[in-house]
Amino acid sequence: MSKSSQPSPQSAPSADTPLERALDRNETVEKTVKQSSAELFVINAVLNQEIPEHVKTGDVAQALEKTGELEGKIQESAADLAHVNELLEQEIDERADVERELAATKAALAKAKAK
Repeated sequence: MSKSSQPSPQSAPSADTPLERALDRNETVEKTVKQSSAELFVINAVLNQEIPEHVKTGDVAQALEKTGELEGKIQESAADLAHVNELLEQEIDERADVERELAATKAALAKAKAK
């Protein structure tokens, strides 16, 4: 998720606009959510592999089922964050385009007034 005309969050510790700051924060949260999902996947896989089948009943079975459900929810949240980040990037790019157009229009107007 890198902004084509914007510096990456690593090269620009402080973002210029609230949208850029929101994008930077979302990207950080997205990475954390993806890492948490991967860790939960590993934990769930180990538990499923190491716990004998005859023990996977009652509360243990429910806990294993819940960790699987949570893993799925976390993965969905990571995907949602990635989509929100794409939308924020598009909005930032569109606003930058509008700002460039506005600057060009102001320059043309100033030139016309100077004549």
